[in-house]
Amino acid sequence: MEQTLAEAIGCGVRAEMARKGLTQRKLAEALGMSQPQITKRIAGRIEFRPSELEKAAELLGVPITTFLPPSLAALAA
Repeated sequence: MEQTLAEAIGCGVRAEMARKGLTQRKLAEALGMSQPQITKRIAGRIEFRPSELEKAAELLGVPITTFLPPSLAALAA
């Protein structure tokens, strides 16, 4: 089964969080939401809002395109 866009973005966020050592709790706090809310977004059950991805990218020090699947990131470049 192919990943949805929400799942692919969640994987991108999760991977970057792991690289930077950022916990879901810290990301949730930075985005002004609860940990269960961020967990659902990372799992792809709820889509991230563009503003949330923007804040997450800023917090992690990466371009927002880092969270996109490679096929879409190439289009955004």
